Amino acid sequence: MASTASEIIAFMVSISGWVLVSSTLPTDYWKVSTIDGTVITTATYWANLWKACVTDSTGVSNCKDFPSMLALDGYIQACRGLMIAAVSLGFFGSIFALFGMKCTKVGGSDKAKAKIACLAGIVFILSGLCSMTGCSLYANKITTEFFDPLFVEQKYELGAALFIGWAGASLCIIGGVIFCFSISDNNKTPRYAYNGATSVMSSRTKYHGGEDFKTKPFKQFDKNAYV
Repeated sequence: MASTASEIIAFMVSISGWVLVSSTLPTDYWKVSTIDGTVITTATYWANLWKACVTDSTGVSNCKDFPSMLALDGYIQACRGLMIAAVSLGFFGSIFALFGMKCTKVGGSDKAKAKIACLAGIVFILSGLCSMTGCSLYANKITTEFFDPLFVEQKYELGAALFIGWAGASLCIIGGVIFCFSISDNNKTPRYAYNGATSVMSSRTKYHGGEDFKTKPFKQFDKNAYV
């Protein structure tokens, strides 16, 4: 029962992390910068993995999509690949988890389901690591440019998408670790049916052996022995 509960908790945590990681791809604010006037914010610059935009004080946004994938900076291409890999791994990890959980009717025997659940945990951990690496790589580029005194272009700060990605990656890793430890809980589960059958057979053997021991001395003496 404890193993089943831990698998359900791991599944909910991992799926929540995967949803958060998936939501970072279309999120606008990977990096953001504002230009303040004397009274109001005159413009807000922001960018994600797909486009760069500017929003004026009236709320009108002008966006420019990145023209070519081959012409992009290397860190943006790497972040795209890592985040797409994280989403894909999380999808396959959720399928493996459904087959490996004890509360489902598919997946085979308990031993086979435990191995599938452990595989799901490994896949979720890889998904979390990909998301963590992609967000950290993007954040490292932002902070490097922000604190570089020789960088004269527009400087940005960390956007909300990065924090969402870090949170989702952490949940995926935590859920994957719980899934991996569930296989050890299944190996510790005793085989009550098998041990019970063995104990019944041994008790019957002892009972019949004791009965034979008690009855054999009396069967050796008959009426002619006393004549």
